[in-house]
Amino acid sequence: MHCGISQAAFLENEAPRLEQWLQKGMHGQMKYMENYFDMRLDPRKLMPGAKSVISLLLNYFPAQNITHSDDALKISKYAYGDDYHHVIKSKLKLLLQQMQMHIGNIEGRAFVDSAPVLDKAWAAKSGLGWIGKNANLINPKAGSFFFIAELIVDVELNYDNPMSDYCGTCNRCVEACPTQAIVAPHVVDGSKCISYFTIELKDAIPEEVKGKFQNWIFGCDVCQDVCPWNRFSKATNEKAFAPNVDLLQLSRNDYKEITEEIFTKVFSHSAIKRTKFNGLKRNIDFVKPPNS
Repeated sequence: MHCGISQAAFLENEAPRLEQWLQKGMHGQMKYMENYFDMRLDPRKLMPGAKSVISLLLNYFPAQNITHSDDALKISKYAYGDDYHHVIKSKLKLLLQQMQMHIGNIEGRAFVDSAPVLDKAWAAKSGLGWIGKNANLINPKAGSFFFIAELIVDVELNYDNPMSDYCGTCNRCVEACPTQAIVAPHVVDGSKCISYFTIELKDAIPEEVKGKFQNWIFGCDVCQDVCPWNRFSKATNEKAFAPNVDLLQLSRNDYKEITEEIFTKVFSHSAIKRTKFNGLKRNIDFVKPPNS
């Protein structure tokens, strides 16, 4: 786990970027991104009295080498283990309890991808990495396969400094994106991303992206898999993120014939349950070759 701390303040640089991103409709059907604009940019509006933002990175890179045959159906690495929301939230609560024991009466709120918090911006501001051209946070010692979480507290702490951007002239993620969702360095059009289509989108997937998914049925790791910094990725030691054996054993045919009963059994603890059975079936059907 990596930890960095920033002073709770208005995110001056992110404000115009977020506004432009929303104005251009790059959030697609993620209408929730339009809500709580002020809170996203200032944690003091989210938690009155906030003084510090503690950012944490928790590695989910699997110890088991997950390889795919050409015709295998693929899901993002983070979804092979238990749902990260529950795993990390409990760790943050424990951290707050420990801080209260050592510091005294402090108030804090824990956030794991569940509130209007710009987690990557805070992690970068806290010196945990830089925002790569694929808009993911990249840590020079650990790559980008990790979850980001925050603990916002009402005490002043020692603050860390941001680090430089080390993407340089590398454009591997931009060139490798199957749907050309990385429209400019550090700018991802969310409405074109495979993760958006397979997780966030509730309607039918547009026909114009047919044949571009490379068999991804939940999320997509392409821009991270090609990133040179991920050669430093190390296997997670978090047991809850170990790949579900039943999930690993699912063949392409198993996915095609999946029933709601099997879906509930295999994905009850996975983030994949977010798509619901019908959503996963839609994704599987979308990547099926003609006449299969």
